[in-house]
Amino acid sequence: MAAAAPFPLLAPPAERAGTDTAEGSEDQLFVVHDVSWEEYETILAALGDRAGVRVTYCEGVLELMSPGGPHEGRKKILARLVEAYAEEAELPLSGYGSMTVRRRLAKRGVEPDECYVLGTVEDGGIPELAIEIIEKSGTIDKLSVYAGLGVPEVWFLKKGKLSIHLLGPDGYAEAGRSRLLPGLELAELTQFVQREGDQTSVVRAWRATLRKRSAR
Repeated sequence: MAAAAPFPLLAPPAERAGTDTAEGSEDQLFVVHDVSWEEYETILAALGDRAGVRVTYCEGVLELMSPGGPHEGRKKILARLVEAYAEEAELPLSGYGSMTVRRRLAKRGVEPDECYVLGTVEDGGIPELAIEIIEKSGTIDKLSVYAGLGVPEVWFLKKGKLSIHLLGPDGYAEAGRSRLLPGLELAELTQFVQREGDQTSVVRAWRATLRKRSAR
């Protein structure tokens, strides 16, 4: 497959989404098959730090996703809540956004919506927690990608439900509690993700709840 074939997909989001405002607010997903690792890396280099495009690669299948406003809003509020929790709990949590995580031997690469470690991640390192907001299902099984990369914990937020998946010897298993942030109450966090209001007000209420609990 020639490297030039996928490049038409790299047009600016406005050109891909069309002129319909409602359609442009939705996630735009493109899939290309039979992409070599070298072509994948070429596309990553061509994209650079272009905002609004996330790339997933698994054994020759390439997905490019341009997230819409609802996707990014849910991503941001969840990230702000997690980071506020870490601050209140005095945890050394570091966020790395949508950094590219890839391994040539595993033939896998991904750009999570958000990712974190306790401490800092070295160049080329693997995050301890990856978060994915699922608005539109793609071709690639994200858990298969993350398992191949060795990411210990993955969260999915889909249709208002937050699920936690922990990596073990036989792959991922859904769990009721985070391994990285064991004191975090999943049901309570989900309620705040879904809460009405501007993000700052929601985070302020979240902090008040956390402080009230710690004062008991």
